[in-house]
Amino acid sequence: MAAFIAVTLLALLVQDIPLSTYLRTVENDRIITSLERDAFVLAGRSEESLESPSAGADSTLAAAARTYRDAGGARVVIVNNDGVAIVTSDDDQSSLGSSYASRPEIAEALTGRITSGKRYSDTLKTELLYVTVPVFSGDKVNGAVRLTYPSQVVTDAVNRQIWQLGLVALMTVLVAGLVGFIFSGRVTRQLKLLQGATERLAEGDLTARADEHAGAPELRSLSASFNGMAERLHMLIQQQRTFAADASHQLRTPLTALRLRLERARDLLETDPSGATERLAAAEGEVDRLANIVEGLLLLSRTEASSAAIETLDLALIAQERVEQWQALAQESTVTIRYEGALTAPVRATALAPEQILDNYLDNALSVSPAGATIVVRVAIAGANTTLHVLDEGPGLSPDECLRAFDRFWRAASDHTGSGLGLAIVAQLARTSRATVALTPRDGSGVDASAVFDSVH
Repeated sequence: MAAFIAVTLLALLVQDIPLSTYLRTVENDRIITSLERDAFVLAGRSEESLESPSAGADSTLAAAARTYRDAGGARVVIVNNDGVAIVTSDDDQSSLGSSYASRPEIAEALTGRITSGKRYSDTLKTELLYVTVPVFSGDKVNGAVRLTYPSQVVTDAVNRQIWQLGLVALMTVLVAGLVGFIFSGRVTRQLKLLQGATERLAEGDLTARADEHAGAPELRSLSASFNGMAERLHMLIQQQRTFAADASHQLRTPLTALRLRLERARDLLETDPSGATERLAAAEGEVDRLANIVEGLLLLSRTEASSAAIETLDLALIAQERVEQWQALAQESTVTIRYEGALTAPVRATALAPEQILDNYLDNALSVSPAGATIVVRVAIAGANTTLHVLDEGPGLSPDECLRAFDRFWRAASDHTGSGLGLAIVAQLARTSRATVALTPRDGSGVDASAVFDSVH
């Protein structure tokens, strides 16, 4: 606000200081011009009196001089060719008959030249503006007319105008102050609101948000950035809490089972070595399960925190490469995997997301497929969408189980080895790629595991 007022004041000073000087010059020139005009008028009226002086004529001229003085305020002195005053506008006529020949402006006017300017009067003890014009009769100079004006009058007139300018400038500064107060108040009010939201967020209120729709565009942008940061922080903290809750819940049972098996193995170590060996083998299985759960939780946490950019990927090429990679494992289980569909299918997704989704689907399909079954990986393009299908011939799932399959730690009744995180990871990978995933029961048996991506045309 202070800066705004200072700039306004500086602009007014830069404008008004030269303007006041200009006004002083204009006012001075205006008065000089007016005096010259009036002096010539009086010179014309005094010409006859100076040629053949008479009491009547002198009285008329004196009355005209006083009338002019009363109207404009200028002092009138008319001298003859000897420089002696024959008419003055003074109320007391003591100056009549006095010689003004020593006055430089009178002496110069009696030579036939017009003079004007400013000088200090020792008699009146003040600065005077003067105009002196000769009175001609043909080519002969019969006298002169001098008009004098106190320069203080010019100064007062200019000062009045400067005061008016000053008043306008003061009003402008006050208006600028009011505008600055309103503007700075809006800015600081929004900043205080943003500060309050920041402090609430720092104190642990994860719902604190700034107003994105009020204030200047820069403040709205800042508020939007703050809200984006707050959302991201809220999400990360929620993920951390969810991870901690999931880990504590899911690791408790395997750890308890592992502890019991190890204690039982220790008790049987001397009396029943073979039983102890069985307990240790079971403990190893529990360790593997723990490792799978921890690995799944970490992978799920990483995918939730991921903000990878969406790219253009060839879903058909990725599907064909993954089918080729899974052939060896499928042959060990005497299961056939084959690819069907488009030769090329550009889609929008994050890097590695389609590959990991397909791997999870194939892993689940192999785990439930009986010997001799066939798994079909199909890529189908339909308008703005491209769909990845993994079709298995396993025991299948009910519609309700298909809906719940993407929940964390949910496992089918026939699944005794999985961590329950694979399809949750698939769902999260799909969300980061703006894709949708689903499980659908197939006619007869088996499940159609699908993922729908945005096509690139």
